[in-house]
Amino acid sequence: MRVIGAIIIILVLAIGIIPQFTDCLSQGGAIELPGGATIPMRCHWTRQAEVAVAIPLGVVGMAMVASRRRHTQRVLSIVTMSLGLAAVLLPTYLIGVCASEEMICVMVMKPTLILAGILTMAVGLVGLVYLRDDRT
Repeated sequence: MRVIGAIIIILVLAIGIIPQFTDCLSQGGAIELPGGATIPMRCHWTRQAEVAVAIPLGVVGMAMVASRRRHTQRVLSIVTMSLGLAAVLLPTYLIGVCASEEMICVMVMKPTLILAGILTMAVGLVGLVYLRDDRT
């Protein structure tokens, strides 16, 4: 289970760090209001929310590495799958990214987060299947 925990930690780095450099605000883009003020685009808020997913997922990864009890590891696998789902839902349905297909958040951040979230769910499922029986 240490391998699964290490993979989770690697995926946490992708979910937490890549959006920091691939949102429109980090590239100098923002919405300019008629009064001259600027506000961040939707991808900025997705970036912030992904950090909120990455932090507990990192804790789960470290707990998976440290845990010896199968029941605890099963519960951590379920939490991993649900946080992976949250990582996918944030850029797709919950908050989203910019509407323009040429924006960096659409071309890089969204597919990366979808892939990292799906891989996170798959790692959680593998852990759950591996731990499905107490007798092994």
